[in-house]
Amino acid sequence: MSKAVPKQGDPDIVWQTLVAWVMDSRGDWRRKVTDATGLPFSRIRALKRLGAGPMTLKDLADAMSTDAPAATVAINDLESRGLVERYPHPENRRAKLVSITAAGRRVMTATHRVVETTPPALRSLSAADIKTLRRILDKVAAHQESPAED
Repeated sequence: MSKAVPKQGDPDIVWQTLVAWVMDSRGDWRRKVTDATGLPFSRIRALKRLGAGPMTLKDLADAMSTDAPAATVAINDLESRGLVERYPHPENRRAKLVSITAAGRRVMTATHRVVETTPPALRSLSAADIKTLRRILDKVAAHQESPAED
């Protein structure tokens, strides 16, 4: 049984190209966020997820697409900086919840002040192409089930 070779219009190829382009284009913004906050970007990712509400370490690790030990290291660091706090889970005495503190929310506010500039490749598109891309993205967003992650 042979595998079909993906074609240029294949949604998987389009998606892979889009993700690679976006991820490769965000390095400058990530560095600016790190400079503005003094935190590694992995810590910013944890704070962002905790902004929606308290989570267990396991849930946070899942949300960050990392393992529990890495999430624990991140939370230990954030807790030592006063940016998160841990407390007993009200329904599961074996678990603890982690929540962002007021200081952590101030850090997140600082990240929102960091302007992410449009990559030159996108700026080089014509007004008509930008309009078409916007229309397509609006269609995609209308079918999106969950909010975008970093």
